[in-house]
Amino acid sequence: MRLYQIDKPRDVNSYLKALGVEGGGIKIMAKKAELLFIEIKELKTPAVNILKQDALSVGAELAVPGGVILCEKPLYDCLLIGTKRQLERLARKELAQPFGLKKLATELKSLLYPKKFDLKIMGVINANSDSFYSGSRFMGAEALKQIEQMISDGAAIIDIGGVSSRPGSKAVSASEELARVKDIIDTVKAEKLYEKALFSIDSYAPEVVEYALNCGFKIINDITGARDEQLIKLAVKYGAKLCIMHMQGTPEDMQKSPHYECVVSEVDAFFAQQIAKCEELGLGREDIILDVGIGFGKTLEHNLELLKAHQHFTHFGCELLIGASRKSMIDKIIPTPTQDRLPGTLIIHTKAAERGASIVRCHDVKEHTQAFKVWERL
Repeated sequence: MRLYQIDKPRDVNSYLKALGVEGGGIKIMAKKAELLFIEIKELKTPAVNILKQDALSVGAELAVPGGVILCEKPLYDCLLIGTKRQLERLARKELAQPFGLKKLATELKSLLYPKKFDLKIMGVINANSDSFYSGSRFMGAEALKQIEQMISDGAAIIDIGGVSSRPGSKAVSASEELARVKDIIDTVKAEKLYEKALFSIDSYAPEVVEYALNCGFKIINDITGARDEQLIKLAVKYGAKLCIMHMQGTPEDMQKSPHYECVVSEVDAFFAQQIAKCEELGLGREDIILDVGIGFGKTLEHNLELLKAHQHFTHFGCELLIGASRKSMIDKIIPTPTQDRLPGTLIIHTKAAERGASIVRCHDVKEHTQAFKVWERL
């Protein structure tokens, strides 16, 4: 006999199937194999006490601060711990409970069964001279060569932009922006490169966006988070996807003392509001991509909180995009010049993929393809 500990399989169902477990057993055992940690913010005190007892009754646990049982405060933060099977049973119990627990049960169920998407790499092409990483700047024939190389290296999506959104950058006119990207967009159309990969336009100027969509682009990458209804209407008109990114402030002022009471809940509320607006205008969730906006109006701690809680945002049923490529949060953890931040980038993006991200926006496509192939095999 041999006995040894292994990491939890990434795909428990496949592991059990390979082991020879029968179908019905796989479904039951897989739910027992995954231990989940659900952080709950500002839950009403009576609800905390009910949830604590109900969690214990199904074999789960609710970690709460001292003083809860005496109702010393009206609201408490707590941590729910349990297997998927236990939390399923708990969610059914809470549907009949008061004090907001019915709503909690609904959200809990959506977290237990997020929609699955294939992992895709998005390569970055900047047609401007002031983007924060010089290795992403390409013009004319160089841009075409780089696009073809990125597709060959494994990029499923190419994101093209003409305006820098680095901290402190200033906006430019739509005509200037279009002048920067027009030749690249025209080449994509003329060479029918959209048959080899999806193309995304990194812009919030309706004129630029519509020009790109007319040339075969299929994604609008909007750093302003769909605040302009024209972009939503253009996505509907052309059958394109819209990426909604969260940003506090504007690129010019976003890093001047960003502040949140709870960054995860505030970003979540923003997404809920913007998704509702999109749906009112006819854009379905299958065509919405969400981006928490790493580095856009966030401190290092805000970025880390969003990355740790990234799985949470899967409850919307939309694809999640992560874009932390070579960003300054790496420099804040360990001082590193931009050109040397690839290792930190790969770690952040791999962790985000583990936590629900299905689109990884990066400068280094070949290295990401290799990293994800190895990660998937592991």
